[in-house]
Amino acid sequence: MYEHLIFENHDGIVRITLDRPDVFHALSPALIREITQAIGVATEDPSVRVVLLTATGEKAFCSGADLKEANASGMNAGEILRDYYEPMITAIRDIPKPVVCRMNGLAVGAGCSLALACDLVIAAEDTFLSLAFVQIGLMPDAGATFMLPRLVGLSRAFELASTGRRISASEAAQIGLIAHSVPRESLDEATEKHIAYYRHAPTRAIGEMKRAFNQSMHSNLPQMLETERESQEMLFGTRDVREGITAFLEKRRPDFQGF
Repeated sequence: MYEHLIFENHDGIVRITLDRPDVFHALSPALIREITQAIGVATEDPSVRVVLLTATGEKAFCSGADLKEANASGMNAGEILRDYYEPMITAIRDIPKPVVCRMNGLAVGAGCSLALACDLVIAAEDTFLSLAFVQIGLMPDAGATFMLPRLVGLSRAFELASTGRRISASEAAQIGLIAHSVPRESLDEATEKHIAYYRHAPTRAIGEMKRAFNQSMHSNLPQMLETERESQEMLFGTRDVREGITAFLEKRRPDFQGF
């Protein structure tokens, strides 16, 4: 079913592991299509509570666009972005479930964009990110121009994008570009801790949070108040809210089921 990634769906957790180590998991059209497909499967499966995105090995999470494969496709840049990158990034941002990135190695160019599209990035502190597009005369794409200024502000976003410099995982965490930078030996433990939390969290509430946050940066206060009202009204009818309130009154931990 998948040639360029490893797909696992077990116990409410979908794990998507990029697996093109010979090119540092560069994004070919085929790999992008498979990532989009895998996210779609996780979206449609009601048993899935959280998605993990990572890569094999320790050197790279994703080295960016596979320019050789892109050239061989016969498509121009606009066509590749429209037909491949845009559906992939939209799928990650629209899935009503948390997407955690385990950044096991460098994330460069579109690979950096891919990491930033995830809801939570946990990186090994000995690796780095780079918006290296400018180094070949391009501007950031794959959603980076949307995510970057929202994460770090306009001035710092311009500096990072216009220089394409390396951003260590530690610096990235300090400036809010990613959530956590941890020692290499603690990466799996830290990732699994977050995955376990989201596996047992109220998934629909988190999905509504994600939808609202996506909307908030291009909405006004009245629009967001309406979004909050509509979402809360829907959530108050869910099993998880009934369980959460009952558990609070009974002074016990809630048993959320994601619906």
